[in-house]
Amino acid sequence: MAWMFLIFAGFSEVVMVTFMKLSEGYKKLFPSLISFAAGAMSFYLLSLSLLDIPVSTGYGIWTGIGSAGAVVMGMVFFHERKDVKRLFFICCIVGSIIGLKFIS
Repeated sequence: MAWMFLIFAGFSEVVMVTFMKLSEGYKKLFPSLISFAAGAMSFYLLSLSLLDIPVSTGYGIWTGIGSAGAVVMGMVFFHERKDVKRLFFICCIVGSIIGLKFIS
């Protein structure tokens, strides 16, 4: 169950960052509220996952999901560059996340 909490915490982090962008510096109410709620959910789920998963593994995976997810969301929804170098490094992050899971 801890791994499910960690995965959902990472996805909540991606939602938080996406709506942070849409809030335009927390000037728009609805995206700001979603960003705050997703951030709170992310931290709460991370805290639950860290009851069973080592903090070094849990935090590394959480930040990896958040980082890779934010880059993908930027490319898909905010028309950021989609070049080979970005895709390569996203794959490196995902590979690192998988590696951390296997050695845990």
